Amino acid sequence: MRYPFSKTEKKWTKKWLDTRIYEPDLDKAKKPFYNLMMFPYPSAEGMHVGNAYAFTGSDIYGRYKRMQGHDVFEPIGLDGFGIHSENYALKMNTHPAEQAEVSEKRFFKQLQEIGNGFAWEERLATFHPDYYKWTQWIFIQMWKQGLVERKKSSVNWCPSCKTVLADEQVVSGRCERCSTDVTKKELEQWFFKITDYAEKLLGNLEKLDWSENIKIAQNNWIGKSEGALVQFPITELEEKIEIFTTRPDTIFGATYMVLAPEHPLVQKLENKISNKKAVEDYITKTKSKTENERIADIKSKTGVELKGVRALNPVNQKEIPIWIADYVLASYGTGAIMAVPGQDERDWEFAEEFKLPIVRTVEPPKNFKGNAYLEDGPAINSDFLDGLDINGAKVKIIKWLKDKNYGESKVNYHLRDWLISRQRYWGAPIPMIYCKKCDWQPAPLKDLPILLPKLKDFRPKGTGEAPLASSSAFYKTKCPKCKGPARRETDVSDTFLDSSWYFYRYINMDKKKEAFNKVRVKKWLPVDMYIGGAEHAVLHLLYSRFLAMAFKDMGLIDFEEPFTALRSHGMIIKEGAKMSKSKGNVVVPDEYIRKFGADTLRMYLMFIGPFQEGGDWRDGGITGIDRFLNRIWNYFESREEFSKKYPSASNSSAREEILPIFHQTIKKVGEDIEDLKYNTAISQLMILFNKMEEPLGDRKGPAKGFAALNSEEHGDFLKLLAPFTPFITEELWEKLGNKYSVHQQEWPEYKDKNLITDEISLIIQVNGKLRGTIQVAREVNEKEATEIARGIDSVKTALGKKKVKKTIFVSGRLINFVIN
Repeated sequence: MRYPFSKTEKKWTKKWLDTRIYEPDLDKAKKPFYNLMMFPYPSAEGMHVGNAYAFTGSDIYGRYKRMQGHDVFEPIGLDGFGIHSENYALKMNTHPAEQAEVSEKRFFKQLQEIGNGFAWEERLATFHPDYYKWTQWIFIQMWKQGLVERKKSSVNWCPSCKTVLADEQVVSGRCERCSTDVTKKELEQWFFKITDYAEKLLGNLEKLDWSENIKIAQNNWIGKSEGALVQFPITELEEKIEIFTTRPDTIFGATYMVLAPEHPLVQKLENKISNKKAVEDYITKTKSKTENERIADIKSKTGVELKGVRALNPVNQKEIPIWIADYVLASYGTGAIMAVPGQDERDWEFAEEFKLPIVRTVEPPKNFKGNAYLEDGPAINSDFLDGLDINGAKVKIIKWLKDKNYGESKVNYHLRDWLISRQRYWGAPIPMIYCKKCDWQPAPLKDLPILLPKLKDFRPKGTGEAPLASSSAFYKTKCPKCKGPARRETDVSDTFLDSSWYFYRYINMDKKKEAFNKVRVKKWLPVDMYIGGAEHAVLHLLYSRFLAMAFKDMGLIDFEEPFTALRSHGMIIKEGAKMSKSKGNVVVPDEYIRKFGADTLRMYLMFIGPFQEGGDWRDGGITGIDRFLNRIWNYFESREEFSKKYPSASNSSAREEILPIFHQTIKKVGEDIEDLKYNTAISQLMILFNKMEEPLGDRKGPAKGFAALNSEEHGDFLKLLAPFTPFITEELWEKLGNKYSVHQQEWPEYKDKNLITDEISLIIQVNGKLRGTIQVAREVNEKEATEIARGIDSVKTALGKKKVKKTIFVSGRLINFVIN
């Protein structure tokens, strides 16, 4: 008999909603546990299997914590504003607001079908006015705190998306959304001053209980560099070239200077430059290259000397030439460098190309045969620094530069202020008003939300102005200060502002007069467990940390790190390849839920690989989980039939055999869920069930588990299974005559005395697919295990005549034969 998953899922979905089983009392919860997954942006095509993977993994953890006695809050929402949603509406020739309603309905339907324990009553969508009202309120609070600035800057521009991008949204020189090469534009934009918190953002990383890859990514992105800011005078002029260097100890080896072609000093010096035409031609040529192309081009050595002007090396008063070259970028450091070819490979190659002097300032070993020497050693050719090591030389030269007014010690960061404005339509309007008399003023709080009007023509213009600039009905207003004529800001805010605070709003959805209630915040935040993708390491996660620190300084909250524990999940691929629409290999969960049920989909996703690493989806693999759950269904369905003839726990030898595995499973499944090792937890459940299912006596006898385990222990088996497969376990729990609901029961406890056994269950796999389990001596070695495993019929059939390329043996756990 097959498990009737469709009927079961409808039954329990309705009952869970009717009984509000997943709705903790936000004010009276005694053991609050905030279990959060990164909310999705609602693509109209619906949820793909990668979403289901992330949400299932988070839900398993939340269900486990609920069974440990916590009041688990697991909300869900939609990150619905932004370019992704707008672009899809453009593609479908629909309005973003209309498309959002369709997407919201479809996405929430899919989310409900996967069986997560969501607190549906607190759901939100960032494009709803009652949400973005508070996004605008946060913008104004940041303005009042001095953390918002409007300034003209060279910004990242995506020609395809027709909007500016924050530095964090540029990956290897390309737009992180559409992969178009990013160019530069000079525009006035709004910035959040995240750099004010650079040191705190960096310093707190060490104490965070976060996935290490996320912490490393943030550390690198913040990019702290300690060195010196040095000024090189330009001869016969009052101008100076300011550079930042981490190696001021090498300054005696600076034999030329290089400016970025777009450096403002080039224009200031144009009347002194004798080869002006060559310089202008080079600048024009550079403009045709993206930053990505300039960084990636390590072979070409191009540049033009600014003839007629020279710089003065402050430490030896030598005149040195000034060049422009495209390998120096205006967006990095000061847009200028002192070139020290003796200690920098690229400077060496440039110097050789243009026959410029090379002076070593660090003595290499005698057997050194390379060009630039990049390691430590005593200073040479450096006057009063000679003989010092790098650190000693740095200290001494920085003091000298400061004493002579040529420079000072400086801490620099790769992190730049967060560019917050976007020249698109589908976003929260920035709540600022410009008055010629009063300058920029925040909109009055009583006017929030500043509603996004439904424009007929919402297409991006690419002119540097947003579509809202075409609506005088929107932008014409009065100055809140002098009451004179004024103009609203027509840019919208970056969608990452919406997502940087949404977890505060979940716990305050019923609060209409405040963004977040301090009592609720103190009770539920920081988030206890946050699970999401590593791709948000320097976007959403960094911005959320920044806002939390700012909120604390405003007195709104009493913590500065928003997520107590954070884990990144892996990526699902399909049959060895990354999923993409162009390849036509995107897996949509709907068809698998219809065919196999949500429980089978959930368990298969968690079984195909370590949750924090990802796995390879193969259509054939899900059938194995389907068979496993149907076996469990039939086992429990037939239990009542045999219960009279074979009373529970009546067979002492069977009990002696199964009980150690049973308690090992309780221990391992709990520990593995805590560590998000869901695949090995499922493997252990399979080992236990295989033993429970073995026939007692001859092949016609009942399952051994009937005679070995009592009713309570069978219930405990369902409890262990419940986080992974919530529907089937709820149904079987009821069939056992237990009180609703299995998901509100206490997590089973193992007994140490029952863990000791001389035998273990060894998992046997072929190409990673389960082919059986065998009981072997605990101390079995690889040779012995191989001989035993290859004698099993299922393994013989799987291997056939194929050659075993590799045998993977994990002592006490598994043996896996890898074949062609």
